[in-house]
Amino acid sequence: MTVAHSRDRLPLAATIGVVVGAAVMLAPLIWTLLLSLKSNTELLRDSGAAFGGPYTLENYHAILVGSSVARWLMNSLIVSLGTTAGVLILCSLAGYGFARLDFPFKRALFVFVLVGLAIPEQAVILPRHQIFAELGLHNSYPGLILPSLVPPFGVFFMTQYFRAIPRDLDEAALLDGASRFALFWKVLLPLTIPAQATLGVFTFLASWNEYWWPLISATRSDMFTLTVGLASAQMNYAQTSGLGFLMAQAVFASIPILVVYVIFQKQIVRAMAGTAIR
Repeated sequence: MTVAHSRDRLPLAATIGVVVGAAVMLAPLIWTLLLSLKSNTELLRDSGAAFGGPYTLENYHAILVGSSVARWLMNSLIVSLGTTAGVLILCSLAGYGFARLDFPFKRALFVFVLVGLAIPEQAVILPRHQIFAELGLHNSYPGLILPSLVPPFGVFFMTQYFRAIPRDLDEAALLDGASRFALFWKVLLPLTIPAQATLGVFTFLASWNEYWWPLISATRSDMFTLTVGLASAQMNYAQTSGLGFLMAQAVFASIPILVVYVIFQKQIVRAMAGTAIR
């Protein structure tokens, strides 16, 4: 009787734990959203005014028409989308090559990729900065995109995913007269859509939230990404339009991330479950 009673309590305890955890995670987000919907004049008197009406969209209107946030947002979109597209193309080709083709020094090159997983970005930041300065790539979109185009994790991830696909498909396609490119493009690549979606989402999020390299490479305000621009605004808080405006910027910056995750959440779950073929 005691055992049965304890089992009945487990779902209740789990539910309470989930609710408490969700509340802890959502509280700062709700607080940020409420602050963004209040006028800066009210918040200057009392930040607790966020819990009561009236609410307004004036901070979001100010972002769209009178600040540099729209420019920073465009820069972040260009860099994030360009990086994501490049990573998906190059990592898919590299993954296919390592998983399916035989070529000289294949194992040595793959070990080199694995070593790249252990090298922190800070270890190469100075030589990279010097090389980009010599090539005149600072304060440009290529300068912000190129360092992230071939991440070791992306190559490793796609290689393992291609290896999980049965080789029988290769043999059948080649027997039917398909070329190596047709095998890759029409047979194998469509089966990696879950992995592509997962890698694409992770790459987009990492690029969108990247702060260290854009801070170093983009020294002109018109080339700031959203993270660097918002940080510069917060560090110069006395020169900003107020707390509500800063919170509206934070909410505005998080919208693309939320949209990307909502669209690709099913593919992410499938890829994490390792289901290469349905």
